[in-house]
Amino acid sequence: MSRFIDRVVLHVSAGKGGNGCASVHREKFKPLGGPDGGNGGRGGDVILEVDQNVHTLLDFHFHPHAKATNGSQGMGSNRDGSNGDDLVLKVPDGTMVLDKDGTILADLVGIGTTFAAASGGRGGLGNAALSSKARKAPGFALLGEDGIERELVLELKSVADVGLVGFPSAGKSSLVSVLSAAKPKIADYPFTTLVPNLGVVSSGDTTFTVADVPGLIPGASQGRGLGLDFLRHLERCAVLAHVVDCATLDPGRDPISDIDALEAELAAYKPALSADSELGDLADRPRVVILNKADVPEAAELAEFVTPDLTERGWPVFTISAVTREGLRPLTFALAQMVQDYRIAHPKAAPKRPIIRPVATNESGFKVVPDPDIAGGFIVHGTRPERWINQTQFDNDEAVGYLADRLARLGVEDALVKLGAKPGAAVTIGNVTFDWEPQTPAGVDLVPTGRGTDPRVDPIDRIGAAERKHASRVRRGLESGDPEDR
Repeated sequence: MSRFIDRVVLHVSAGKGGNGCASVHREKFKPLGGPDGGNGGRGGDVILEVDQNVHTLLDFHFHPHAKATNGSQGMGSNRDGSNGDDLVLKVPDGTMVLDKDGTILADLVGIGTTFAAASGGRGGLGNAALSSKARKAPGFALLGEDGIERELVLELKSVADVGLVGFPSAGKSSLVSVLSAAKPKIADYPFTTLVPNLGVVSSGDTTFTVADVPGLIPGASQGRGLGLDFLRHLERCAVLAHVVDCATLDPGRDPISDIDALEAELAAYKPALSADSELGDLADRPRVVILNKADVPEAAELAEFVTPDLTERGWPVFTISAVTREGLRPLTFALAQMVQDYRIAHPKAAPKRPIIRPVATNESGFKVVPDPDIAGGFIVHGTRPERWINQTQFDNDEAVGYLADRLARLGVEDALVKLGAKPGAAVTIGNVTFDWEPQTPAGVDLVPTGRGTDPRVDPIDRIGAAERKHASRVRRGLESGDPEDR
C-alpha cells in the first residue's frame, strides 16, 4: 500500500573534486620534457528538480542519503580528469527546502524548477598549471576539494487553487470525489482522510485543482488532531472553502459555531511561505461556505436558517448534497470564477534573470583573530586560506612551501606580525595547526633544490643568506602569481 510522506530530512553530499596530477613528460631524446600533469575533474552537484510524475516524498523517507559522484584524477600528457555526474533528485511540485535551522532555502513551484542543493568540489590543479618561470617543473599538484555536505528538510505543500476546510466527517472527501475524478477514501467515521487528496476540476474554460485536507478540530494550530501536520497544504490555496456538516448530531455544534472555530484556527496558524509569496496569512484568503448534506431534511432546514447570517459576513454560501449532487453546478462555476479572478489579480511573474556579480580575485577575504583555546595562538578565517589548506599535500615539502608562499602573498604573514604573533605561536587554518616561524622566508621564488623538496621545510638544509638574496632578485625581476587566481 502506498504511503503519503510530506516531510523528510535529507542528507546530501556533493562529489569530491579529483586530485591534480604531478607528472613529467618523458620521451626519447627529450630529457627535459617539462611538467604535463592534468587537472582533476570537478565533483558532481546534487540538484533538486520538480517533476510532474512525483507526488510524494516517499522515496526520500526510505533513502534519506544522496551522494553525487566524484571527479576523477588528472593524468599525464596534460589529460584532465572527467567531471563527476550530477545527481538529480525528482521532487513533487510545491516542495519547500529548508536548512536544519528552519531557514527557507528554496520554494520549488512549477514543473522543471531546480535548486542546487549541494555544489561539487573543484578539481585540483596539476603541476602543468602550477608551473611558472621560477618553478618550471613542480613536483607536486593540488588536491581536489571536498563536496558540500548539507542536512536539508523537505516539506511538501500541495499546489491547489481551492482548499476544503472542515471538521471530520463534514463530507470533504465526498465532495472531491464528485467534483473531480479523484477517488479518496470515504467512510462514516472521523479522520477517514489521513493524507491530503488533490482533484482536478473543469468548469467551462477554467480548470482548477481542489485539495481535501484531513479534518480540523479546535486546537489544530497547536498540534491537536491532524491539523498541524496538514495545514501547510492550505498555504498555497487561493480560495478556502468551509465545508459544513449540517446533519451533525454532535451536541453543541452548529454551522455558525463550526465556522467560527475553524476561522480561529486559520487565524492562529502562521504559514512559512517564502519571502516572495503574495498570498499572506490564511485568514486573508477569499472564502466560500458550502453547507453540505442537504439531502437530509433537517439539514436542509438548518442550512436555510443560517444562510442569511453567513451572507452578512460577505461570503458566498452554497447549499449542496455530495450524495445527490444537488447544487454542485452553481458551486463549480462560482469556484471557477473566484479562481479566475485571483489569477487575473495575481499574474505569474516572468522568471527573473540571474544577476552575476564577479568577485575580484585580488580581494584578501580573510581575517586573523586570537585563538580562545590556545594562549598566544591565532586562527585564520577565510574561504581562500581554508581552501588552500585542503588542497595541500602535507607529505610533500614543495607543496607545503608553495602553501606558505600563497599565504604570504595573501597577507597572512603581515597580519600575524601586526597582531604581535611570537615565533612558535600556534596558528590554525581550517583543521590544521602549525607553529609560526617568522624567520622562514615566504612569498618569494626560491632556487629549486629538487622535485618535491623545499629547503625551508627541511630543517637540515635551511636556505642560506646568499640564496635569500638571489631569491629576492628573482622575485623583483619575475612575475610571481597564483595560477588559480589569475
